[in-house]
Formats: sequence, C-alpha cells, structure tokens
Amino acid sequence: MLDIQKIRQDFPILGEVVNGKPLVYFDNAATTQKPLPVLNALARYYEHYNANIHRGIHSLAEKATSAFEASRFKIQSFMNAARVEEIIFTYGTTDGINLVAQSYGRKFLKEGDEIIISTMEHHSNIVPWQMLCEEKGCVLRVIPINDAGELLMDEFEGMLSEKTKLVSVVHVSNALGTINPVAEIIEKAHAVGAKVLIDGAQASSHITIDVQALDCDFYVFSLHKLYGPTGMGVLYGKKEVLDAMPPYRGGGEMIKEVTFAKTTYNDLPYKFEAGTPNIADVVAAHNALEYVETLGKEQIAAYEHELLVYGTEALSSIEGLRLVGTAKEKVSVISFVMEGIHPEDIGVILDQQGIAVRTGHHCTQPLMQRLGIVGTSRASFAVYNTKEEIDKLVVGLERVKKMLS
Repeated sequence: MLDIQKIRQDFPILGEVVNGKPLVYFDNAATTQKPLPVLNALARYYEHYNANIHRGIHSLAEKATSAFEASRFKIQSFMNAARVEEIIFTYGTTDGINLVAQSYGRKFLKEGDEIIISTMEHHSNIVPWQMLCEEKGCVLRVIPINDAGELLMDEFEGMLSEKTKLVSVVHVSNALGTINPVAEIIEKAHAVGAKVLIDGAQASSHITIDVQALDCDFYVFSLHKLYGPTGMGVLYGKKEVLDAMPPYRGGGEMIKEVTFAKTTYNDLPYKFEAGTPNIADVVAAHNALEYVETLGKEQIAAYEHELLVYGTEALSSIEGLRLVGTAKEKVSVISFVMEGIHPEDIGVILDQQGIAVRTGHHCTQPLMQRLGIVGTSRASFAVYNTKEEIDKLVVGLERVKKMLS
C-alpha cells in the first residue's frame, strides 16, 4: 500500500495556491511534478560539482562525469537494455524520434519504401516521417482506429509488405490513454523485415518497460513525464542498428579525431551526443528513476488504475459529458467533451478553481479529425493525485455547466 499523503509531501508544488484555491494538478500527461530528491539533486549539482564532463581531469569534472554516467546505467536497468552503450541521451522524445528519422531514415530508406504510423500519434511521431518521406520519396501509411480509440490490428496486418521498412507507433496515447499492443506490432513488423520504433513518452511513468522482451529496435521517452527534469530524454537502440547509423549532429564529444581532411567518429553512445549535454538534468534523472523504483512501478500502476476507475465513473455521472477514448486497456488519462461547451472554456473556469487540466487537440490534430471533434479536456492522474481531488473536478465541471449551459 502506498502512503499517498506522505508521497504528496515529497512534491512541494502541490502546496501551491492557485487563484485562491489549493492546487489540483491533473496535467500529468503533459509533465509530471518533481519530487524533492530530484529538486535536491539539481541544486546539489550546481552548488557542489558543476563542471563539464568526460574530458576534464580535475575533481569536479570527474565527479560530474561519474554522476552523469551513473544515470546511463540506471536507465539501462530501468529499460532492461542489454548494453549500456545502447542508451543515448537526447533532449526529449521529439529529439529521439528526429534522430532516428534523420540518421537511420536518411541512410537506409529510399523512394517507394513505406513507413507505418497510427492515427493516434503525437505530432512528434508524424512530422519527422512526413519530412523524411518528402525528402526520400517514401510513402507514409496510417493504421486506423475504432471509435473507442483502439488500433484496428487487422488493417495493420494488411498494410505490411516487403515495402514496409519502418513502423513507428505510440506505446500509450497521450490524448486517449489507450495502451497499444506494441509487442504484437513489433512481432508482425519484424516478420516482414521492418524496423520498429516505440514512442514511450506516455508509457514510461505507467508501464514497466523491457526493451529486450519487446524486441523493439528503438524506444524513446522523456524524463519530464517520469517525475524528472525537462529537457532530458532517452533513445534506446539495438547496438547493431545504432552502429550502422551515421551521426545526427556534428561537434565535440561525438568524435575521436578531427583533421581538415577527415573526421573519425566516436563509439556508442557518444557518437550521437554532440556538444555539452544537459548535465544537471541527466544527473537528476537518476534520482527520478530511483524515486519511482522506491515506490514500486507495479504499486504506482495499481493506484493510478484505481484513480482511473473512480474518475471514469465520477465523470460519467455528469449529464452532458461524454468520454473520449474508451479503450479496454488504458492508463490514467480521461479525455472528455461537454455538450455545447468549448474545451478551452472548461479549462479556464476550472483554473479559476485551482484545477489544472489540459485542453485542445493535445498535439494530435489528425486524431481529433478522425473523432470529429476540435479537441478535448483531459484530466491525467499521477501517483500523488487523490480521489478527493477527482471529487473537486466533478464539482468544478458542474459549475462549468451552470455558468455556460
């Protein structure tokens, strides 16, 4: 059993007062709040051993390098990667997807090759592939969904052929909360020789990630959705695939030797980590993962599911409110629309009551078009949220109805 009140004390921001009301933070799918161990790690780095890494021989540089690389080993364990050099630090999920598109895609894909994504993708998993298709003459194909927000797997199987070279799909939908059958997708894509990238931005805080069990070729996520800092992400790639890919950016760290005639590139993982990295946030990522491990991923998931069930029932009782995204397998995300009320108006009135939700298309405009709506209001729960806060959301939405209906 998790002691939720004790956990809440680890997050100072939850004590904030917004518009005269205690903060109720339900925008966790956009970014989670940060616990004291993460905040303290950031302060400790800047106060005690701020230095550039890898090349310095003085004590601060060595301590910073050690802490930086310790996070890589922690992430390797978190994802169950076979080798630590398969963990590439990025600036976020978007950066990781772009790295694969611009490095693997530009080298190995050619005119007529097909890339498959899904209807529920975030723009970050659409636009890089569109750019690549425009440059290389590839074809972008899209897996359709049903009205509940679930992939039509029969349609996906029908798309697969020898032309399929890459499948890139989201593990969990940020807009709907749907958990996709990624293990099945990977197996079927590999059967036709395609590589697979999984966008784990929303999955990382809810689902245990085992890249060896999944057998994916790439997996990307951001730490800021996993109780860690912003501006820091991870790209996992199979070593043999990463070895075959050219560098994405040029500069310091990603080289072994430079002359005006020729440059010799560095080994993994540094080949893809040009320039001074986001050292402090990488260091603090270790503390974020350690915090999650201390609570227990399974315990977190069980509690968040409890919130999802409670919230779904509570919001379903509101007349005129319709849930959007009713997949059988979901994480703790509830999207909804209210009859005759624009999502942004819902967000503004809830904010006046200290309740933070996300409104709009959630960077999934094609998904919203498929569902025939302009956008939704989205309440997304984390381990520090409570049923009492969900009750406040229900009261807040009833007030929205009275004001705008």
